[in-house]
Amino acid sequence: MSTSKRTSDFAVGLSVISITALLIAGTLWLKQADLGGRTRHLTARARDVGGVALGNPVVIRGVRAGRVESIALGDNDWVVLKLALDRTVDIPRDPVVLLAAASLFGEWQATVMSRDGVPADRVLRAALDEARAGSDTVAGAVLPDIAQLTAVAGRISGDVAKVAERVEIAFDDAAARELRESIRNFAQLSGDLARTVNVQSKNLDKISANVQTGLATINDAAARLSTFSSRVDSATSRGELQMIVNNSQTAAREMVTAAQQLRELTARLDRTEANLTQAVARADSIFAKANSRSGTLGLMLNDPALYQQSDSLVRELRGLVSDVKKHPKRYINMRMF
Repeated sequence: MSTSKRTSDFAVGLSVISITALLIAGTLWLKQADLGGRTRHLTARARDVGGVALGNPVVIRGVRAGRVESIALGDNDWVVLKLALDRTVDIPRDPVVLLAAASLFGEWQATVMSRDGVPADRVLRAALDEARAGSDTVAGAVLPDIAQLTAVAGRISGDVAKVAERVEIAFDDAAARELRESIRNFAQLSGDLARTVNVQSKNLDKISANVQTGLATINDAAARLSTFSSRVDSATSRGELQMIVNNSQTAAREMVTAAQQLRELTARLDRTEANLTQAVARADSIFAKANSRSGTLGLMLNDPALYQQSDSLVRELRGLVSDVKKHPKRYINMRMF
């Protein structure tokens, strides 16, 4: 009876000791106590910590390297964070701590990175410069979360809607009709100019041929006059005066023919000038409509406000899209647990 009782007491005592040891080990595990000295601490301060809470992960170069051990209010409205890091992980040179949402479900994390890798945001860099302290405390700041990015996207979409509304006001049905009429007039002018050039090209070919004929005739007449002048002296002595008179009559008739051809050439040039004058008048009318501020084309050419606003918006959209493509984790970092 005595032996059985001693055995039962020993079993009860062993069970109590085992349960106590398990409870202590579980408590230490839940509190993530550093029993083996495998962690080191990094202190950071910031004006605000956003949604960061105790136990949130600390990430270095995308790898979890520790946890947030404590958060406390310090002097001069600073918030002091104590980060427990694995001793085997190297801390970046000139470190800073960026606090940001880790997913769309409200989890936050603290990212330790070099100051050189901080996003080129003027407000963020100013906050880090303000939080810079001694060598034992690093600077910290809060990155914009999903709500702030959504608000920025909402403002951008509102600006796009305003621009679209202005474009719709500028290009109404009447503006479209005026634009089509201007295009039709310009096409008609182009056709008229093409036909005029074609006709005048043919006329110039004819005129060139006539001029060449006239020059040949004049050259022939000059040659004959030269021959005539050389023979004048000997004509009277040899009885060739009648021949000289006949040659003079022939030369006179050819000069009359050349003068008539020159008059025809002048008339054709006058008609060509009239056609060109009409074409230039039509072009001047179209350019005057385009230069005025009453029509759609005139507004597009003379009012730079719409172009400047659209160009500024496009540059901002391109900058935002380029930054999202280069640093997607800066804006959205989704992690499923």
